[in-house]
Amino acid sequence: MTSQPQAASPADQQKRRSGLDRVMHAAGFSLAGLRAGWSETAFRQEAIAAIVMVPLAFWLGRGWVEVALLAGSVLIVLSIELLNTGIEAAIDRIGPEWHELSKRAKDMGSAAVLLSLLACGGIWIGALYQRFAA
Repeated sequence: MTSQPQAASPADQQKRRSGLDRVMHAAGFSLAGLRAGWSETAFRQEAIAAIVMVPLAFWLGRGWVEVALLAGSVLIVLSIELLNTGIEAAIDRIGPEWHELSKRAKDMGSAAVLLSLLACGGIWIGALYQRFAA
């Protein structure tokens, strides 16, 4: 009994790539993820805030470490928001019915976003306090 070779799936094709070709294709997937994230209101709001806050970090920070903390904390919020959106999309793909594990997954994703926002806010409040009150 001989088996027929199966057509390579898109995931297999990506794994076979190497070098700059792999990087270019991966960048395309990343840009598609950012476009998909932009369709989410929360990500859009945070991205617009980031457009203001990241350049502001260069003015507010008093050295490269402070600038990295300020700008990095904003980018971490965006990253976690994208991960949360991915979790929600995966859960929604499974089905619309309510399930405790689905609720837990969505709640934990939301909690991760909240914690990142609190950390970002704390870093920015500390930097603003140091800049203007000290």
